[in-house]
Amino acid sequence: MRFRTAALIALYSLIVPLALVGTATPAAAAPVAAPVAADGPGDGAPWVVTLGDSYISGEAGRWAGSSNADYRRADALGRHAYHDNASGTGEVIAGCHRASSAEAYIGGGVNGLNLACSGATTATSTGRYFKPGIDFYDGSAGQGQALMLQEAAATRNVRMVVVSIGGNDFEFASVVQTCVVNFLTSPSWWKNYCHDDSSVAANFTAANVAAVRSRVADSLGNVATAMSNAGYSTDQWTLVVQTYPSPVPNGSGLRYSESGYTRQFTGGCGLWNRDADWANATALPTINGALLGAASDVGLPNVRTLDMAHAFDGKRLCENGVGLYEEVGLPDWRSPGAVDRTEWVNQIRTVSTIGDSPYSVQESLHPSYWGQLAMRNCLRQVWNAGDPRSGSCTIGNLGAARLTPSGEPSMTLGPLDKG
Repeated sequence: MRFRTAALIALYSLIVPLALVGTATPAAAAPVAAPVAADGPGDGAPWVVTLGDSYISGEAGRWAGSSNADYRRADALGRHAYHDNASGTGEVIAGCHRASSAEAYIGGGVNGLNLACSGATTATSTGRYFKPGIDFYDGSAGQGQALMLQEAAATRNVRMVVVSIGGNDFEFASVVQTCVVNFLTSPSWWKNYCHDDSSVAANFTAANVAAVRSRVADSLGNVATAMSNAGYSTDQWTLVVQTYPSPVPNGSGLRYSESGYTRQFTGGCGLWNRDADWANATALPTINGALLGAASDVGLPNVRTLDMAHAFDGKRLCENGVGLYEEVGLPDWRSPGAVDRTEWVNQIRTVSTIGDSPYSVQESLHPSYWGQLAMRNCLRQVWNAGDPRSGSCTIGNLGAARLTPSGEPSMTLGPLDKG
């Protein structure tokens, strides 16, 4: 069997950073923040603040679907997409990828503040790349997200804080790396699955799940402490714990064959069927279960949960029924019906990020522009005109995506799945 040596070299050198590192990618300015309330907590227009990692920061929010023929077909936000400084020319923290399409900006008289950072874990990391965790770190590299929240809430009427954290504590990037490498380096007649690799399985042992759950609970406790320090009682704000969406379908739902390299080098979804099945049946429920457990463990009366597990079903990466722009016969993301016929999850990138490329490896397997706006639509329904509620989010219109007048996919917030 012949292997694509150049592609594999690129894979090893590039896919490792998936959600953990990255430099600023040139991309449209984040929404301009409204003036800060001068009277302190509880006064002025309400604010929603988002904390956590890449699945809430807006990672991959530049791209509305994918095209291997011309990236401009899918480039919804352009080179300033992740530039969140006051002038819209750069990132406040390099690599956080706080997209202007992120869910924090629900509008309707509600201000949004996005403090999440792609690659963040529960605890701040000060290595080669600064990644603020949900803690009170305060050093020369920057501040932890809990401290940022505390300072922001002291001069804003923060009514809802939304947290998505824990995926990187389960080593999300390295798990995806292992799965894609195993797909590319083993033949279809002797598949090397990733789900039974010791390095992957170690992340899902009972002991590690309990440890991550505890760290997430501590992070949620830090959020509560930050709000208390800023002068809030629990009846003045709501904590929303948000779970992760499924990014790929089960193996039977992937539109590219397991044989050959098309699944990765065309679709950007290099996983064996059984690994895709494991991701949905075991990995995702385990991660989300730890988050929901932590939401219970923190013991706060003002906690709500937003279940995103099935929010993208029918529009996931490489799923049957959707495709690349050249596959579905649409010129670009502005075309009528593009939201319903293209993917809401970004490709796993390898060689396409080499050289003068608009793509970033860390955008891999994250909600794209459509996905970000869909999550925003869900969060607005959770906000519920200032009376936050829990719920599970799915595509409205019986799975046929339609755009609202504001340009977001129409979503349905239903009751939480008790199963």
